[in-house]
Amino acid sequence: MSRFTLPRDIYHGKGCLEELKNLKGKKAILVVGGGSMKRQGFLDRAENYLKEAGMEVKLFEGVEPDPSVETVMKGAAVMQEFQPDWIVAMGGGSPIDAAKAMWAFYEYPDVTFEDLCIPFNFPELRTKAKFAAIPSTSGTATEVTAFSVITNYQTGVKYPLADFNITPDVAIVDPDLVMGLPVKQVAYTGMDALTHAIEAYVSTLNCPFTDPLALQAIEMVLDYLPASYKCDMVAREQMHYAQCLAGMAFSNALLGIVHSMAHALGAVYDTPHGVANAILLPTVMEYNADATGDKYKYIAKAMGVKGVEDMTQEEYRKAAVDAVKKLSADVGIPADLKEIVKEEDIQFLAESAYADACAPGNPKDASVEDIIGLYKSLL
Repeated sequence: MSRFTLPRDIYHGKGCLEELKNLKGKKAILVVGGGSMKRQGFLDRAENYLKEAGMEVKLFEGVEPDPSVETVMKGAAVMQEFQPDWIVAMGGGSPIDAAKAMWAFYEYPDVTFEDLCIPFNFPELRTKAKFAAIPSTSGTATEVTAFSVITNYQTGVKYPLADFNITPDVAIVDPDLVMGLPVKQVAYTGMDALTHAIEAYVSTLNCPFTDPLALQAIEMVLDYLPASYKCDMVAREQMHYAQCLAGMAFSNALLGIVHSMAHALGAVYDTPHGVANAILLPTVMEYNADATGDKYKYIAKAMGVKGVEDMTQEEYRKAAVDAVKKLSADVGIPADLKEIVKEEDIQFLAESAYADACAPGNPKDASVEDIIGLYKSLL
């Protein structure tokens, strides 16, 4: 038996942030990151909409990129004191991911982080609060997923937490929030979205419910990321929806070793997640190709490759990989890890990637030695 889970409500379209004023509750905690939402006025708007809903509002600000265990515990303590019945997280993946983990510790103060690191081992949530997520970047899709990534900086390990319990109740996908994104962030998050879609499409748990979402996301990323990178605001809006579709796919189909290897890079070198994914994706696609049947034919088609029907299997697999490489280059992402990885760290990186929760979704089994070889091929 398989399961397909999404938020109960997904609001989309310009200005849909206003939907916050229709939430029903008494208290809301608003979790945000480093300040961009405040500078652009969205934090004030969100706070005012929640007050219009009749709620007392408390802010938890300053969630760092790649949120830490310490930040999660601090936020949970604030929630335990304030006792909100809505947790509203707004920003990039970091504040939303952090708030998901805070949610568990708020409702279950005695649970341990080690317990939560076991995939699909969360206690039953919503005993105290519901969760609304509002993304301000177009990549992580954490507003619709059952995942959260938290970093333990003491051990140098990123923990992908996984449980359908942390799928938000409400996702508000308002493109107004991404119109001011810096172009580098557009590139990084856009390639993250593409990686989500491709890995979901070829994963061991893909199914007829996830495949159409993944393919539509791939097609939209190819159609709109280059223009979004060049500050076309119509394309920005469409990319915001594309990344959400990719999130719906991978939340249910899971991911693979591109993400496992990227998590390791992010923990050790603080490499931007989308950069790591973009560099790793073509190499891992080549590695996985012989375990994917004819799936690369449909990936190539979705990416706009012409004449796919007349290609051999080897040709369309190469065409799909080449299309990913070209898109990555077009948005200014390096082609290798030479400026990032130290060879003496590869053993640790590979062991971390092998143990990562995303690895079992990969279509082809990958040993530690295989992953070492993949890292080395990019030096």
